[in-house]
Amino acid sequence: MGFWDKVKVAFRKIKIKLIIYTIIILTVAVWAMAPLAVSIQQGNVVAQAGQDFWAEFFTQMFYNIQEPFSCLKKCFKEYFLTYMTTLKWYFIVCAFFALVGILKAIPKHEFENIENGSSDWSENGEQYTILNRKKGIVLAEKNYLPVDKRGNVNVLVVRRFWCR
Repeated sequence: MGFWDKVKVAFRKIKIKLIIYTIIILTVAVWAMAPLAVSIQQGNVVAQAGQDFWAEFFTQMFYNIQEPFSCLKKCFKEYFLTYMTTLKWYFIVCAFFALVGILKAIPKHEFENIENGSSDWSENGEQYTILNRKKGIVLAEKNYLPVDKRGNVNVLVVRRFWCR
């Protein structure tokens, strides 16, 4: 399994999470980045006049966050360059976190999430001469060791613990 195949598997694995992440990113881009850009620009205007940037920035931020759509209008009319710079850095940070999520979802080996016990070795239901489909002690996803079987029923079960 090559690197790009692993990346495709990772995308398939976290596709729903990426869609939700994208919706949240776009919502925050409209709801919070426009007030942030307007507050930065208004703080810069006050700082050029010789007053405290941070006091004006936080005052304007708490006021502007309550009216995100009027801030969005201001961003496209007056503060377009500041808004685009803010969005650029916001999307870079979000892309970094998405990349980390994708890298963590890449399978470590090609046999991940594949059941590879003896039940996979048999064909056409021949395992059911020994095992039972419906009841008994669970050995695999669809194979059970019957409790009423005569003879040697010694089975070594090696179990893997899944932590998600």
